[in-house]
Amino acid sequence: MDRLDNTVRPYAWGSTTAIPRLLGAEPTGEPQAEMWMGAHPGAPSRTGRGTLAEVIDADPERELGAAAVAKFGPRLPFLLKLLAAGSPLSLQVHPDRAQARAGYEDEERRGVPVTAPHRTYKDANHKPELICALTEFDGLCGFRDPLRAAELLDGLGVDSLKPYVDLLHAHPEEAALREVLTAVLTADPDETARTVTETAAACDRLGGDYAPYAGIAHHYPGDPGVIAAMLLNHVRLQPGEALYLGAGVPHAYLDGLGVEIMANSDNVLRCGLTPKHVDVPELLRIVRFEAADPAVLRPEAGPDDEEVYETPTDEFRLSRYVLPESAPAHDLTLDAPQILLCTAGAVRAGEHDLTPGQSVFVPAGEKAEVSGTGTVFRATVVL
Repeated sequence: MDRLDNTVRPYAWGSTTAIPRLLGAEPTGEPQAEMWMGAHPGAPSRTGRGTLAEVIDADPERELGAAAVAKFGPRLPFLLKLLAAGSPLSLQVHPDRAQARAGYEDEERRGVPVTAPHRTYKDANHKPELICALTEFDGLCGFRDPLRAAELLDGLGVDSLKPYVDLLHAHPEEAALREVLTAVLTADPDETARTVTETAAACDRLGGDYAPYAGIAHHYPGDPGVIAAMLLNHVRLQPGEALYLGAGVPHAYLDGLGVEIMANSDNVLRCGLTPKHVDVPELLRIVRFEAADPAVLRPEAGPDDEEVYETPTDEFRLSRYVLPESAPAHDLTLDAPQILLCTAGAVRAGEHDLTPGQSVFVPAGEKAEVSGTGTVFRATVVL
């Protein structure tokens, strides 16, 4: 079992206080957006044996187990994070595995450098993800019913939004959402900026259901993603609740601290709320234009006090243990790789004492006993 020394990524949207508060550290004044736990080449966790990527590369079957290597290849198939949003992240979607493979191979064939700002596919993998709230957590997830979206836009009283309102009323669901998103993202930038300015002022004035969009507009003035965001459901998670984001589902995280787990991929197609490249034709091919209420996940009781967040993805499985005072030790040994993350209290994992924000990697088959008083998240795979 290896204690992990993890990198914190200072993305501009990150909270300056949430991760330091969890760690019991003094804020630096700089944004601290994500703490990465895993073997992703962009920021692999460090251990006493080298980086976790180096440890796994040296003996994949010893670290991951033969079954995991046979199913996922000689790499850790998930990335675990602490995510602390202090302002909205970009509005985005992720491709499914077939789309990612085809898109990656196409860009490779055309010689588009992986580091190019207009490159869309950084690898050939899909990127399903799950976010579990540690604090109240605000986000956008999936399309509203077109008629509800039309009502929201119409209520602003902004004349230049009327064509979008009419489109949302005039077509079947999928066509309505597709035509409006296409129109928003391909409109004249100057006209769109004026519309967004009027929209932001109306959202500020009206408050209530419009308040989240006023906040988004404050951070991204003139961005067409502000209008696109109003097509999506706003959701507020309470601590312990989670959202699963599958392929093609538009989403954005707005504010809060959570534990995030995802397949080990960098493939993101942005819809707005970003200065980065927006590949509109490819985006419109990937997005699933289906209206649905956000499916908020709550943990389901498993064996030995484990609380499991069930998803359809095999690359990761997230669960938690809430350990009361004087509880007996829990044996978490698995024939699969694990990362254990403490988020509250003081717990002991094997020979390691963990406080909030500290984590360990447990190789497949390694004895993993957890005790103490607090909360431990367990990240592993489904074999």
